[in-house]
Amino acid sequence: MNDTAYMARAIQLARKGLFTARPNPCVGCVVVNDKQIVGEGYHRKAGEPHAEIHALKAANEKAGGSTVYVTLEPCSHTGRTPPCANALIDAGVKRVVVAMTDPNPQVAGQGLTRLREAGIEVTEGVLQAQAMDLNPGFIKRMRHGIPYVRVKLAMSLDGRTAMASGESQWITGEHARTDVHRYRAASGAMLTGIGTVLADNPSLTFRVEDYPQLQQQIPGDTEQPLRVICDSQLQTPLDANILNQPGRTLIVTLQGKQDVNALRQAGADIIHLEEDNGKVSLSVLLRTLAEREINDVMVEAGAGLAGALLSEN
Repeated sequence: MNDTAYMARAIQLARKGLFTARPNPCVGCVVVNDKQIVGEGYHRKAGEPHAEIHALKAANEKAGGSTVYVTLEPCSHTGRTPPCANALIDAGVKRVVVAMTDPNPQVAGQGLTRLREAGIEVTEGVLQAQAMDLNPGFIKRMRHGIPYVRVKLAMSLDGRTAMASGESQWITGEHARTDVHRYRAASGAMLTGIGTVLADNPSLTFRVEDYPQLQQQIPGDTEQPLRVICDSQLQTPLDANILNQPGRTLIVTLQGKQDVNALRQAGADIIHLEEDNGKVSLSVLLRTLAEREINDVMVEAGAGLAGALLSEN
């Protein structure tokens, strides 16, 4: 096997953290010694050991003199866990192959510099595009200060998203709805507008129990995404389904809207943001979600909010 093959395995491992690693990136690691894989690992959950630590632990004494393949540059700072670059140095690895440098300004090449200064050979850019595909939201948040945004739109062949009456349920089939719940589970936040809340009374949760094919893909401890409602006039009903689901609901309204006690008692968090033509400023909203460490936002809304996001690019 060559560098590409071992990195492909590391990428495969990284995908195991797709539903649980947030707000951290998905990362996989493979330790190779004498042309044999002697340790593997991936980052499962924020606050738990990183991929490199799991792989080094599995390799044990065979980590000495090894080549380590990791999908993202090893961290060089102390966050919730100690620096992985130091762990690799302490383990006595000979070479480190990384798919991409870390877009986090706290790392951004410093991990690789530390490895090189310790005499470890470093190779960069192996399967970089595939590694970037693992974490579009994390990369977007680190580089641009906003999350990666996906908008779900279902459209009939004649270009309609709803009938004239406004009814729009089940334009799609079961396979598409399964995809929707998979995307929900992989998202840090679900975003909708008050119009959708009033018209459809959605829950905006992923429901593995309704889609058996997802039960083997989504771990049981996967957290529900934060549910976010753009509600400039505070019209969310106190008995709305979205307020009575596992996880948290965040209502975003305009500055000056102070009658929030009842909604807070109903379980909602409420923040006040500046307006843009009488509506919540979407650019400010996205920056606010990024500050809350939201990497990926999935939008399930009507034409108003979806169209506004598209028009603002």
